[in-house]
Amino acid sequence: MAVQQLSAPSCAQSGIPASGVRHVRHRHTERFTVVGNHLAQHRGLSLTAIGLAVHIQSLSDGAKIGIKALTARFAEGEVVIARALRELEACGYLSRTKERTPGDRWVTRTVAYDDPSAVAPVSSPAPQSTPKPRRRPESAGSEPTPPKPAPVPAFVPDRAPAPALPEPDHPDLARHRTATEILAGLRRDAPSLVLSERDVRRLAPAVSVWLERGVEPAAVCRTLTAALPPDPINHPAALLAHRLTELLPPPLPTEPTARPVPRIVPLQNCDRCDHAFRAPEPGNCPGCSLLPGS
Repeated sequence: MAVQQLSAPSCAQSGIPASGVRHVRHRHTERFTVVGNHLAQHRGLSLTAIGLAVHIQSLSDGAKIGIKALTARFAEGEVVIARALRELEACGYLSRTKERTPGDRWVTRTVAYDDPSAVAPVSSPAPQSTPKPRRRPESAGSEPTPPKPAPVPAFVPDRAPAPALPEPDHPDLARHRTATEILAGLRRDAPSLVLSERDVRRLAPAVSVWLERGVEPAAVCRTLTAALPPDPINHPAALLAHRLTELLPPPLPTEPTARPVPRIVPLQNCDRCDHAFRAPEPGNCPGCSLLPGS
């Protein structure tokens, strides 16, 4: 009688996928960072930007995340690091604004957001433990009430990275204030262009560039509010950032240097032949000047 051969169970029977990645999970109890899938699986960010965002989220408050500091930390160059920072800023994971210090110095304030869709920044106090609800006494023969599932956060669609916003060549505090007032007042003419304070701070430098190039505030408002789509605008800040970048006018040409006006020599009548000729003073014409006795 032949001996029966036993084969190992297939991957499908054992629950192990036949292809693709297999995870070996480990529960961290120290030195770890929680990263949301909205960032780790973001379809609009490059792999460099996602990795840089994870690194920034793992840092403590006050850490240096400028281009020079990140370039010294990683092998990527300044161009790659700068592009990744612009991607994170366009998708709301970073906010960089220029502010003037009391000593008349301009500094860049950087704020990192773990989840841009959250109402409040991540630096809010740690949540307190929620007390367990008391269980109601169950009557004999009745089935226990199943617990209510936790609410699922609203889905935030991915946004493709937008080009970097223009920066003013010569930052000016008064011009920056005017730009902020323009953005905050857009909803008067276009109720769909309601911006948050963070969006106003992010877009104000781009509006300052328009003012720096000689565009009047009223003209900036007309450009930003003209021909808006009839459908509701889900991301008004993204629409304004596109217009401020794509419709940016060139700088005004420098005025040409005024040329000196040539002096016109007046006409004179020759004292001898009475012919007209040009000379600064009355007298004889050139021909009569050569005759004897003139």
